[in-house]
Amino acid sequence: MKAFLCVSGDVRSAAVPAALDAIVTLLRLYGTKSFEDAVRPTLAILDAGGPTWYTDTSEGRRVETGQNWQAELAVTFRKLIEAEHKAGGSRSDRLQAVADRFYRGDIADALERWYIAQGGFLRKADLAAHKTRVEDPVHAGYRGYTVYKCGPWTQGPYLLETLRLLEGFDIKRMGFLSADYIHVVIEAMKLGLADRDEYYGDPLFVDVPMKTLLSDDYMRIRRPLIDATKASLDVRPGDPEHMRPLKAPSPTSPAPGGTTTMCVADRWGNVITATPSGLGSTAGVGDTGIIHGSRLVSLNTWKGHPNCIQPGKRPRVTLTPTLVLKDGKPVLAISVAGGDLQDQAAIQLILDYVEFGMLPERAVSEPRFATTHHTGSFGQDKPRLGTLQVNIRVDESVRDELKKRGHALTTTRGGVGDVNMLFLDPKSHVAFGAGPAAGKVSE
Repeated sequence: MKAFLCVSGDVRSAAVPAALDAIVTLLRLYGTKSFEDAVRPTLAILDAGGPTWYTDTSEGRRVETGQNWQAELAVTFRKLIEAEHKAGGSRSDRLQAVADRFYRGDIADALERWYIAQGGFLRKADLAAHKTRVEDPVHAGYRGYTVYKCGPWTQGPYLLETLRLLEGFDIKRMGFLSADYIHVVIEAMKLGLADRDEYYGDPLFVDVPMKTLLSDDYMRIRRPLIDATKASLDVRPGDPEHMRPLKAPSPTSPAPGGTTTMCVADRWGNVITATPSGLGSTAGVGDTGIIHGSRLVSLNTWKGHPNCIQPGKRPRVTLTPTLVLKDGKPVLAISVAGGDLQDQAAIQLILDYVEFGMLPERAVSEPRFATTHHTGSFGQDKPRLGTLQVNIRVDESVRDELKKRGHALTTTRGGVGDVNMLFLDPKSHVAFGAGPAAGKVSE
């Protein structure tokens, strides 16, 4: 049975639009510009117009909306600038006025009217109660680097668990894109994904055993589950509570649009990576131009599961930017579009750099591989056991060997995830980026 509330693009799957408050919070805590200064380049793009915007339907079709969202969104931004101008007090007070007009003022009134007209669940009180949380990231070491991810209300920490498992293997000696390399990496991913599906949820609501899942002791009992000669055809979450390599089957366990990537560095060495997404966004709200994502589809209805729906609970999303530090300074920023593929691609980009010395221009263009040996995050589809998708450029002899080891292998000519990768050279202080918009940025 499908265990999600409503389809992607349905207004009932829309969460509170959080991007505006996130922008205001970043400006207040870490920025120097006014909201007007920060939004000026966006306004220039909106004022210039562009291609007609579309919305995704539940059947996967793209339908022209007939709305001029660019112009409508520009009007909304100018209302927010107006609020900033009218507010007195400090820079922080003026920024707060921007958020207040959006979440508690006339813009919130317009949003609520649309929610009611469309049969949505959100109300102005939900908007008014929204607050951007600034949380400590989860991190783990790998070969002398420190990798940072958002917490287990995202899928991000399983990337850390996978890297910790892989630290017990001589990845470099195996050789890039060898059968041994692909096999061991995909088997480690399967174990990390199994723990993701079993334990992750909003830590404000559930106790996620994150410390144990990344501990040395847990790695020692989980790593031997990786058979170097045979693909696993089972979903195998561990048991961190009792420190056992495998968890007994549980009745609460799951049955076996458009994401944007951004990596930015400034001249002072500050780095930000983000992965915002609409995921089959709802149409523009009224005449505000505001689009709502539909990430509530990533909650489930399995009673007792950490990601089971509750009021105010964040869905366990796939959105998962990555920062990698060396000696306390950022060296890599990675953001990937692709749902459940996001961290599968990010893991490989990290290995490309750390194990094989690749800079972004080469790393993003190399063949990648992936699995659907996990519960789907957008409808909780059952795992497709043993699956392994590899790019057709992977050597045929390697593919044949992987099939012999039991992988249900298919090939693709496309990439695995749409990736953005930024490398900050600690010696030259030059940033090298590659992805959909690649380049080199001097100090």
